[in-house]
Amino acid sequence: MKLLSSIQNPEIKHLRLLFDKAKIRKKEKLFVIEGEREIGRALAGGYTVQKYFFHEALPPEKRDYYSELDPSSFSYILEAHLFDKIGYRSGTEKMIAVAEAKSHALSDLKLKDNALILVIEAPEKPGNIGALLRTAAAADFDAVIIANPKTDLYNPNSIRASVGGIFRMPIALDQSKAVITYLLDHEIFIATAALKEGALPYHEFEFKTPCALVMGTEDTGLHDDWLENTHQNIIIPMSEKVDSLNLSVSAGILMYEAKKKNYYLNSTNID
Repeated sequence: MKLLSSIQNPEIKHLRLLFDKAKIRKKEKLFVIEGEREIGRALAGGYTVQKYFFHEALPPEKRDYYSELDPSSFSYILEAHLFDKIGYRSGTEKMIAVAEAKSHALSDLKLKDNALILVIEAPEKPGNIGALLRTAAAADFDAVIIANPKTDLYNPNSIRASVGGIFRMPIALDQSKAVITYLLDHEIFIATAALKEGALPYHEFEFKTPCALVMGTEDTGLHDDWLENTHQNIIIPMSEKVDSLNLSVSAGILMYEAKKKNYYLNSTNID
């Protein structure tokens, strides 16, 4: 393993570009992961790591373990002052990896017959995307589809906020019209979170599968294409003291309600 000490080193310059530039990440189909937990979840999710950057204080046995997982990967040791300058997180994480991005084509999505899917239209904040992926993984949803994506899925803040949840479930990206066509062609019930006439309070909705739970942003809501193709609008009743909930909070409420309803539905069908 080579010891790096200069911010001007070509490997360090490239690493910083991957941290900061979505254009570079997309062009090279590479992204950065910080932290041993997140790296471990990426490896468990079938991601390929090209390079490791270890804090000099990381025990040698850990450096050797990760370096030997894939003999084709490259490993570097960074002096403490250099490591702390590069990462988004504190030096306590002590590990950074450069991994290969996966394809997230809608056509590659494989779903079981009773799938529960979260669809988010046009999310812009990487932290929100990460929080949604973390909650979807925790709720054991079968997939997340991002319609009309506005930001890079592999933004470091998305990965950090997801706490590795981004690596733990199928994710597809496409335009809203293509997603709607996909859901209709696969006979997946479309439930849209929208304050419209005839909307059902979420606790009255059955969430029978296969079901796509579709949500828009707090500012603009869902595009008319969704409202024209929905099977049912649903709402979260709330106090008059507020007019909206944070997107990730709303999604969490609805996802866990869907899982609860399907748990009891499946339990009653057991012979």
